[in-house]
Amino acid sequence: MTDLGQNIDCWLTDMDGVLVHENAPVPGAAELLEQWREQGKRYLVLTNNSIYTPRDLSARLSSSGLEVPEENIWTSALATGAFIADQQERATVYCIGEAGLTTALHEAGVILTDQNPDFVVLGETRTYSFEAITKAIRLILGGARFISTNPDATGPSLEGVLPATGAIAALITKATGRVPYVVGKPNPMMFRSAMNRIQAHSETTAMIGDRMDTDIIAGMEAGLRTFLVLTGITQREDIKRYPFRPNHVLSSVADLVD
Repeated sequence: MTDLGQNIDCWLTDMDGVLVHENAPVPGAAELLEQWREQGKRYLVLTNNSIYTPRDLSARLSSSGLEVPEENIWTSALATGAFIADQQERATVYCIGEAGLTTALHEAGVILTDQNPDFVVLGETRTYSFEAITKAIRLILGGARFISTNPDATGPSLEGVLPATGAIAALITKATGRVPYVVGKPNPMMFRSAMNRIQAHSETTAMIGDRMDTDIIAGMEAGLRTFLVLTGITQREDIKRYPFRPNHVLSSVADLVD
């Protein structure tokens, strides 16, 4: 390794495509995590997925051979809970989502209700209900503020793509005329809330990601040093299509290991 990591005290890193690929660890990922532990670096693993709790994700990473404590995982659900708690004390929320989101909202001090809530929060779920979506539309038309955990329109499955949060949000927007405030990547708000969690400063924090349109642009807008790895979505020839550039392009996180 060169001095790529020089003057960086804290690290934010994406998970899929950076540390793991189809549940297999990316070469160098375990060594990099161990290096951060040995050097006392503060770090968080970020994901837009709001289905799972940090404990679930920690167990998933462990089964892939990567040891990441749950306190080192930051999800769009946690960022959404932190955002709402900052916006309004004891806020009430009607939530469409799984345990990862409802748990994060509870822990942020939010009250879940379907009666005249302050916010409607839409997250990832594998069981979208027409009844729940209809309820959300009526509550938003009644004055509830609309928030979405992330903008991803589709997600992967063994059978092919699945409609994800962004697609359902588009349905609700069409019915209400209200566009949600999206907390997750590429909103730099997610990175700022993560940095608050580990008391990091932008000038000494870096972001590692595999997507130009989420990780790199949000890292850049949050004032972080950005590292694009080529083990996920983005390939080297894709970079030139974007009007912005990462600070560094790496074959994989192995390039950051001493």
